[in-house]
Amino acid sequence: MSVENLIFIGGVAAIFVGLLLSLTAIGVFTNEARGVSKSLAVMEAFSTAPAVMQAELDPSFQDRVLNPVVDRFVGLGRKLTPADYADRIKTKLDVAGNPPKWTVDRVISLKFIGFVIALGLALAASTILDVSTTRMMVACVVAALVGYNAPNIYLSQKGKERSANMRRALPDAIDLLTISVEAGLAFDSALSQVARNTTGPLADEFARVLQEMQIGLGRTKALRAMGDRTTLPDLRSFVSAMVQADAFGIPIGQVLRVQSSEMRVKRRQRAEELAMKIPVKILIPLMFCILPCLFIAVMGPAVISAIDSFSGS
Repeated sequence: MSVENLIFIGGVAAIFVGLLLSLTAIGVFTNEARGVSKSLAVMEAFSTAPAVMQAELDPSFQDRVLNPVVDRFVGLGRKLTPADYADRIKTKLDVAGNPPKWTVDRVISLKFIGFVIALGLALAASTILDVSTTRMMVACVVAALVGYNAPNIYLSQKGKERSANMRRALPDAIDLLTISVEAGLAFDSALSQVARNTTGPLADEFARVLQEMQIGLGRTKALRAMGDRTTLPDLRSFVSAMVQADAFGIPIGQVLRVQSSEMRVKRRQRAEELAMKIPVKILIPLMFCILPCLFIAVMGPAVISAIDSFSGS
């Protein structure tokens, strides 16, 4: 084969290779540009999407990490708790007003997590401080018990605060309920007026009673369920009076008037009780904080004068 033929074949091959490389480069750059365009379009669509859709596409750290970790301890926590413990936790949640995202499983898992974290912190602190074995064991036991019972303590505190708010709001709510019934409204409509025109946990309970009645639950069962969800004696007494009035056909207005009067008397008695406790509560700070300062201010100059007189003589 001559040199001219080899040069011709090489030139043709070079042309094809150049075309192939050119097409490949164009395709790569086009795909890259197309991919960049798609990425920019996705980012722009995500930035302009509603907040609900953004929350679903980009979950928070709690949803991605903390919640799965907490859910893993549910089974282990159930094995370490008694069989009827879930019912007791459910009662505490009802008394506390069912805080958001607090369920029975979540409380059980938090108890186990608190136990592990508190025990680990106690061990680490005891090791760093180099305490004795006995003190380390005592600290670990106390810390583990505190960590295990921390969710219960939180729920109990929330329940006490909620019960106190309901106790303060109950007399005014019953007064409004009495006025509404005496004005001609039915008990359900009067209850709706109280739930709509007041705020707080008591209004939420009345609204829940109305919702349960709307879904088909009887008035008596709905009121009894409200009494079971609280530990407030005044509210339970009101529920019992309403249930008995409904069962025996007693006029609701008369019963509400009696209940309103009793609630007012109980509120005045509680105020008087708190006022009578003030002298006893103020006795300790009076003896250890106020009286020593008073003695220093009154007797101090006399003592200084006496010391100067005796030292001068």
